[in-house]
Amino acid sequence: MAEGAVVVEEERTGRSGEEPDPRAGELSAAVARLRRALAGHPAPLPDRDAAEDELATLDAMARTGHPDLSRLRRSLLLVAGAVGSVSALGPALGEVRAAVDLFGENRDAPDTVPRPREGA
Repeated sequence: MAEGAVVVEEERTGRSGEEPDPRAGELSAAVARLRRALAGHPAPLPDRDAAEDELATLDAMARTGHPDLSRLRRSLLLVAGAVGSVSALGPALGEVRAAVDLFGENRDAPDTVPRPREGA
């Protein structure tokens, strides 16, 4: 195997020799679903670019395998602020929130991002 191929493989999995974190896979999948939902939403959104940038950031952090919780939450807040009022995107946004919550260290901490309303 070429030396460059080893470096790429280590970057993809986070760290050499470690199993990928299943939480990171869940986050990446949830981000992909929200990205598809956002791309398919026909209405113009003033903060669409900001949401897409933060979704790319979330996906990149998930791919490292060991994302920083405070940075995950910051990105989630920015995405929620950009698309949170669009009820059609609520379920996909909720999935991203749930995936970020998987990385939470303290389950008893107060919510910082409101959960989507049922039926919204």
